[in-house]
Amino acid sequence: MPEIPPEPVVDVTDPRTLRALAHPLRTGLLSLLRAEGPSTASRLGQRVGESSGTTSYHLRRLAELGFVEEVTGQGTARERWWRAIHRSTRWRTEDLVEQPGGREVLEELTHQSLGHQRRLLAEHAAQRESLPEEWRDAVSLNDWALHLSPAATRELTEELNGVLARWRAEREEPDQPLVSVLLDLFPLTEHAA
Repeated sequence: MPEIPPEPVVDVTDPRTLRALAHPLRTGLLSLLRAEGPSTASRLGQRVGESSGTTSYHLRRLAELGFVEEVTGQGTARERWWRAIHRSTRWRTEDLVEQPGGREVLEELTHQSLGHQRRLLAEHAAQRESLPEEWRDAVSLNDWALHLSPAATRELTEELNGVLARWRAEREEPDQPLVSVLLDLFPLTEHAA
């Protein structure tokens, strides 16, 4: 059973921090530590196909930014263990978009996030038929289309995020598989069939 990071969320308000976090390898390392619990640079390097020197460098950078920390009392001087401090990262577009470099890093992260979601959905599609029947019956791939104002969209986003935060706090079962919940709200200028 993976160790759950101690803090629920970190709010990022500085585009430079977000830029440093936007590095794909750092994002991947942080994601693995959040999902699977503490690990070493060597083990993480094997998982992502990088050398332990490369992963060590990026783990130290994530530590400088306050996203990961060394696990005290575990490992050796040669083999340090790292853990994520927060379960998730969030930012508000309006806090970053007008700051120098903010718009660019938000664009980059949007494309990274969409690519990650595409990979998750493709992995699910590839393995769906091999899942036990109870999991195939439990899976939900839904899309909804609603006519909403920006204010109502923000309200809906906050409500849905609140439901997920409550489930994380009250209903999560750490001994069960990780379930991905993709939640995207965006306006359509033209509806694709």
